[in-house]
Amino acid sequence: MQPLQALGLAPLAADLERVEAALQASVRSQDPFLGNVAAHLISAGGKRLRPVLTVCAAYAASGVAPVSEDVVTGAVAVELVHLGSLYHDDVIDEAETRRGVPSVNARWSNIVAILVGDYLLARASELAASLGADVAALLAATIGELCRGQVLELQHLFDVDRSEDLYFSAIDGKTASLFGTACRIGGMVSKVDGATLDALTDFGHRLGTCFQIVDDVLDVTGTEESLGKPAGNDLVEGVYTLPVIYAIEREPALREVLGRKLDNAQMAEARRLATSDGALDAALDAAREQAALADKALGGATGLDAEVTARLGRLVETLVTRDR
Repeated sequence: MQPLQALGLAPLAADLERVEAALQASVRSQDPFLGNVAAHLISAGGKRLRPVLTVCAAYAASGVAPVSEDVVTGAVAVELVHLGSLYHDDVIDEAETRRGVPSVNARWSNIVAILVGDYLLARASELAASLGADVAALLAATIGELCRGQVLELQHLFDVDRSEDLYFSAIDGKTASLFGTACRIGGMVSKVDGATLDALTDFGHRLGTCFQIVDDVLDVTGTEESLGKPAGNDLVEGVYTLPVIYAIEREPALREVLGRKLDNAQMAEARRLATSDGALDAALDAAREQAALADKALGGATGLDAEVTARLGRLVETLVTRDR
């Protein structure tokens, strides 16, 4: 089941059409080349999970109804930060595809990808500023967290002794922080109280952690067709994620394969070893724990729409059980 189907909220499709139109408009430029490159991954599609969370946080705060233009603007700002980070990530990873199309760095160049990624972050900041100083400061801090998480990850490339704590610290920054911010902006522009705002933020943060763990499991088990990018890419690039950390603990032979660049045969062997001895199940248990904490965060908040919070709980479960 797809995230939008899991939510099943009547106004959501129409509100996301508004977000999509505003997203396309936000990257138009007087320079046709810049506008074309900036729109490249937008046109390729994507789950739009972060804008969904911004919109649904507003639903939860104010009741299910078409959201305000401020909510749409906040959702676009969050998605632009995500897209800008993808442009930069693909340069770091030397990726050739993203969302089933050539990556920006592969189609144009690393320099173009970096500069247009910066442009997307600048546009996100401009939109956030239009919502007020608090939203602008939050988004700026979140971009800083994305950088912190990525830098921490880069410090431990090919590190077979990378710890569980280091893994969680990295994904707190590079993934979970933006999920939390997506929810928080939806609450901020809806003028909820501080306790409710913190509950929405905690929900998003836990959901983002859960999402990243499952994504890392899929990198080990999935195919390029299902992922929209090369499978096993983290192993090739020396990013040893939670399922691999658990597998190294359980299967000593994996430690001997890793710690260096892998050719195709070595990568296939590493994926085989990483799927043995319960490591994937242990990682998915960690994802389920985060999902339960996300549900708990919403359950402890007062004044949120009961129908929306129930459907957000279904979204959490959908992300845990997506195809693997």
